[in-house]
Amino acid sequence: MTLKIIIMFVLAYLLGSIPSGLWVGRLFFHKDIRKLGSGNIGTTNTFRVLGKKAGIVVLFMDMLKGTLAACLPYFFQSFSHPLFNPLIVGVAAVIGHSFSIFNHFHGGKAVATSAGMVLGYNPLFFALSWLVFGSLVYFTRMVSVASTLGMIILVILSLFFHDSVLTIVAAILMVFIIYLHRDNIKRIKSGTESKVPFGFHYHKPK
Repeated sequence: MTLKIIIMFVLAYLLGSIPSGLWVGRLFFHKDIRKLGSGNIGTTNTFRVLGKKAGIVVLFMDMLKGTLAACLPYFFQSFSHPLFNPLIVGVAAVIGHSFSIFNHFHGGKAVATSAGMVLGYNPLFFALSWLVFGSLVYFTRMVSVASTLGMIILVILSLFFHDSVLTIVAAILMVFIIYLHRDNIKRIKSGTESKVPFGFHYHKPK
């Protein structure tokens, strides 16, 4: 069983490490998004530099990584009795996304992969997460605010699910995601953070 658990975590990390934005940009646009926009390989910068269609594709790819990782405990045991807590295994995919072995241990800011992980664990909390995130994007027009403030709100909301693992993981992800957005937070304070006009036509960040 110990070997299976190790294999699960390794597979989850490798799934998360797939640099969707980088590969889509290279294969279909012949562009390296690490050198464009914010330089990040995640969903937001993909929308910014490659366009809406590419952004949607990368969004679903990044989410799928988290979902598949969270489902690994079911594949290794059964769908009625997972071998290990799916949410904890999914965290390995989030780490892989942000510190990809295929991208010199650099990566995205973990929001989409975290959402996919939650989908594989608790679809209701996933739907609530997207409602919170979507509302914050709509009202603030800043993905960074939606990501950081949204995580704080979701940690609080997780308490109502009476699931200690969900709350603990949500709190850990909150700290992790806020840390990854530290440069965005500085730009928010200085008033230079990019906003998202409706239609997802991004301004180049200052």
